[in-house]
Amino acid sequence: MSIRCTVESAFFIAWSCLEKSGELGPPDESANFLLDAIEAQLRTGERRQLMLANRAIDAYRAAADDPRCRPAR
Repeated sequence: MSIRCTVESAFFIAWSCLEKSGELGPPDESANFLLDAIEAQLRTGERRQLMLANRAIDAYRAAADDPRCRPAR
């Protein structure tokens, strides 16, 4: 599977999860945050879609709890 497909799949998983739970903020900021989180993991060598998605979700939730780096909602 190509990196592009991996990123698309991980992004879709994370986006869908956050959207269904009602945690998703404004689309542009949320998309950028998730893609940045996934890209950072790719740089460390992670290629598993579900791991990429889960860690991006965790990072998004942690940022939402921290007022210093909160993704806008």
